[in-house]
Amino acid sequence: MPDNEADLELEDFDKPGDAPVDEIPPDAPPAAVAEDEEPKTAAELAPVYDVPVRISAVLGKTKINVNELLALGQGSILELDRKVGEAIDIYVNNRLVARGEVVIVDEQLGVTMTEIIKEDGSGN
Repeated sequence: MPDNEADLELEDFDKPGDAPVDEIPPDAPPAAVAEDEEPKTAAELAPVYDVPVRISAVLGKTKINVNELLALGQGSILELDRKVGEAIDIYVNNRLVARGEVVIVDEQLGVTMTEIIKEDGSGN
């Protein structure tokens, strides 16, 4: 890519209010636009394999005032909106796609997906 081209992230093209150009109706068969079209194979999807995505596993959220934020230090504890053992949210490019559980793999934290979130057609 030439140096003069701007770096754009995928989320730059998915702003609220933007209408999809070729939206597939919710009752369309999976992975197909027309009935006579074959489903895509893994080899046909190869061009998108190298597209970078940002994955976030959110343990929980909280709201605090700036003065409380500035007072945080090593060892500080933040109370989150989740309970121990409750599923965490997994986002891809800021879109909720799954829920999962925290696991330990070779002394490192990981996440295992336990539920895939399917869109209901309302844009959620």
